[in-house]
Amino acid sequence: MKYDVIIIGAGPGGIFAAYELQKQDSSKKIAVFEEGHPLAKRKCPIDGVKVKSCIKCPTCSIMSGFGGAGAFSDGKYNITNDFGGTLYEHVGQAKATELMKYVDEINMKHGGEGTKLYSTAGTGLKKLCMQNKLKLLDASVRHLGTDINYIVLENIYDELKDQIDFFFDTPVEKVEALENGYRVFTKDNSYEADECIISVGRSGSKWMETVCNDLDIPTKSNRVDIGVRVELPAVIFSHLTDELYESKIVYRTQQFEDAVRTFCMNPNGMVVNENTNGIVTVNGHSYEGDDLKTENTNFALLVAKHFSEPFKDSNGYGESIARLSNMLGGGVIVQRFGDLVRGRRSNEKRIEEGMVRPTLAATPGDLSLVLPKRILDGIIEMIYQLDKIAPGTANDDTLLYGVEVKFYNMEVQLDEHLETKYKGLYIIGDGSGVTHSLSHASASGVYVARRICGVEE
Repeated sequence: MKYDVIIIGAGPGGIFAAYELQKQDSSKKIAVFEEGHPLAKRKCPIDGVKVKSCIKCPTCSIMSGFGGAGAFSDGKYNITNDFGGTLYEHVGQAKATELMKYVDEINMKHGGEGTKLYSTAGTGLKKLCMQNKLKLLDASVRHLGTDINYIVLENIYDELKDQIDFFFDTPVEKVEALENGYRVFTKDNSYEADECIISVGRSGSKWMETVCNDLDIPTKSNRVDIGVRVELPAVIFSHLTDELYESKIVYRTQQFEDAVRTFCMNPNGMVVNENTNGIVTVNGHSYEGDDLKTENTNFALLVAKHFSEPFKDSNGYGESIARLSNMLGGGVIVQRFGDLVRGRRSNEKRIEEGMVRPTLAATPGDLSLVLPKRILDGIIEMIYQLDKIAPGTANDDTLLYGVEVKFYNMEVQLDEHLETKYKGLYIIGDGSGVTHSLSHASASGVYVARRICGVEE
């Protein structure tokens, strides 16, 4: 079959590319290929009763399917160029911000109205952080919550499903460049298009590497972020989360001068499993509805590792650490902070007697047997530093889940239009290595769609 545009991946980048293509030129014939399920069929089997831990489904419903890995996230859209990716390096800071605000408008029109837009502008917390050698990054944050985010995606899909051909449970095996266009191969068929947009997210990192190798598209090694997810009583961070919802705080360690940062803060949220390429890691979700809120707040503490020649497999390094955690704990390991600093493994009795009730059934263990010393030292140092602006962070009963790994794609060589050396082949979203967030990925989809329709210069 022949299309005007084929989109590979139905995550934020692919969805917003499809949305904007349809809006700008409804005559275009568009196909979206997604290896995961439709939104309505995305169900994780973990129920906490019959299934308590990850059973490693062939296609992870948390990571793949319509909405991508962001579908069951807590729906935070950060409108900022300070973090979340380097889209601004391609399209300019003003354009990147404009695109992110446009994405926010679309979300508001599709069920997100009434949700709160938080901002760091004018906050006194920035001074408090600076006084304690911490840096609070600037951002406006729209928090949809996992529940409202799902509704927004549902409404966008309902609007697009009759105008666009969606192929779910249909992974693309190969992309071939033709003289005038592209051919994509699935298990049973092949399809052609004049232009192709690849938006496969972080979970498509290995596949993206094979495509770049096949088409001889230059890439360069990127980073991997390794750390833990912290869970503590929500009241400890309430002065930060009530005002900012999510606070992106960066600290440079005294010992190694490594940057440690908070990431994906979930007030009154829950800790969850993720399955990336068969490896079980940890993440966090939170909801907008009061009936789904918990008494805890969770957030990641991540240390970014950049590698120089000759080592190029940064994702492989992160995977090996995650596999070690899976080997020792059968999945995710949880440890009390007090046990970690005393050099002893946690057990079920001490966790049950603690003041923090875990929201994820994880295996009590010892994270010092998993995480490299340099990374673990940085995390411990950061926890003590956060304790100065949020007293109670370094309590013995604070829970640390490990490991959390954020895999980044090799950064693909793209021009200012997110186009490869092949005319009409675009790579967007987190799969490009350019974006690392819902807002940046979505904005990249809008930008490329407008470019294809001749709206963007």
